[in-house]
Amino acid sequence: MKLIRELLRLQEERGHLSDDMLRELSERLRVPLYRLEGLVSFYTHFRRTPPEGPVVHVCRDVCCAMRRPTGSISAPEGETHEVSCLGRCDSAPASEIHGAMGVSHLPMTWEGPETWPIRFHAKSNPYLEPEDRYRTVQQLAGDLDDLKAKCIECLTAAGLKGMGGAGFPTGKKWEMVAAATLNRPVVDEYAMTDEDAKVARKYVVCNADESEPGTFKDREILAQFPHLVIEGMVLAGLTIGADRGILFIRHEYGPEREAFEAELARARDAGVLGDDAARSGCAFDIEVFVSPGGYILGEETALLECLEDKRGEPRNKPPYPGQRGLWGQPTLINNVETFALATSIVHHGAEWWQQQGKEGFKGLKFVCISGDVERPGVFEVPVGTTVRELIELAGGVRNGKPLKAFLPGGASSNFLPADKVDTPLDFDAIRAAGSMLGTGAVIVFDETCDLFPLATNLVKFFRNESCGKCVPCRVGSQRAVEHLEAAESGSIHADLTMLSELNETLEQTSICGLGQVALHPVLSMLEHFPDEMPV
Repeated sequence: MKLIRELLRLQEERGHLSDDMLRELSERLRVPLYRLEGLVSFYTHFRRTPPEGPVVHVCRDVCCAMRRPTGSISAPEGETHEVSCLGRCDSAPASEIHGAMGVSHLPMTWEGPETWPIRFHAKSNPYLEPEDRYRTVQQLAGDLDDLKAKCIECLTAAGLKGMGGAGFPTGKKWEMVAAATLNRPVVDEYAMTDEDAKVARKYVVCNADESEPGTFKDREILAQFPHLVIEGMVLAGLTIGADRGILFIRHEYGPEREAFEAELARARDAGVLGDDAARSGCAFDIEVFVSPGGYILGEETALLECLEDKRGEPRNKPPYPGQRGLWGQPTLINNVETFALATSIVHHGAEWWQQQGKEGFKGLKFVCISGDVERPGVFEVPVGTTVRELIELAGGVRNGKPLKAFLPGGASSNFLPADKVDTPLDFDAIRAAGSMLGTGAVIVFDETCDLFPLATNLVKFFRNESCGKCVPCRVGSQRAVEHLEAAESGSIHADLTMLSELNETLEQTSICGLGQVALHPVLSMLEHFPDEMPV
């Protein structure tokens, strides 16, 4: 973590990373220059040349593409760059300006929708008053064996699944990492700058690097309920026997990081973290690590590589992080929503959780909705709420137009047609309908949308964000984009029949989920809307 943090600090201080800066850092830290060059060339947030003025980053991905006029974009002065999703899909078209005073988000000159920040008291927040926060862990911390048993029992009985997209049972994961034994520290050349690599300890990592178009629910949870995330991480740490937690947060989430860090200070004052916590039995503390950029870092093993000051390329699995994670030690990784809901479940109990869903379903879910709706935003809903009901919560389809299609689980899920709008928001129900709940990010498309360029936009996102480690993903995604662009331009050389075969290759041979789902959006769109194919 030391190298990347130092590179981020230097860039924030000086605006870029010059050759001289890297050479000086190499000598000061006694790190080979090639290692620094490898990091700077991989991560998208680093820049090697000084900006001539303010730098405006404009999102180019699907939600913002739907709201943006055609043509080039330019800032009044300085530089303008199109970039991957900024995590502000609810205020599309989204952009941010990098200047002398840091980073700020701003509306562009074209007409865009009003921002609708959703502020609510969520059922999953058990604390009506700020002074009541952390009561759950404070009451359990006196008997760690009882705490461990209660957490695993509650989460298992509740059936909570990981809310980052994979849906792995949370109780089972916590139990597995709790049972894992420490490994002998392996100090290699990559670990020479970090003392943590030499210590055998377990870790808790909160993945707050949601970077997929349409996904921004974790952003709002961090902004409104950071205490639930912190308490969930503490409960997890005490359950598995860890004393260190790390929030891995994307660099675009500056305001949310500040909210989380402010709540960390309050948690320390309350004796839940830090030295005071250790004296009261909660031997656990949390630090914040800012991502240097890249969608691939949302993949848990790529995230670990980044924390180890390496290029963020996914690892082959097994071993899994719960066995050999950060610095080769057992590591529990969950996303923001999972930790927040874990706090609620341990506080209220599994029976309460099961009663929160609609009939036939269990629990609560934070869902974000964007695209062609009147009020994009984040909603906490009972599991089993239908897509139609969610759209109604968001004010309905924009301008009262008929619904054409939707993505139920973010950019990596399959398109579903309007006749599936009564599908419940539930892992199994969405899967049965032909898609996946994924990150819980619904993107809505009205009848006026031309779906082919939007599906192509999604494939381009995955092409752009491929880390390049495995050939099938790196080459296959590029070949797919070439054929899609050729079809869009009316070229006689376009051949979309090869997409299915290419998709099969990517599914079977890509190292991580990015390559495995890269072509799903466009193939599902063509399946349900064959008339959208360019003539």
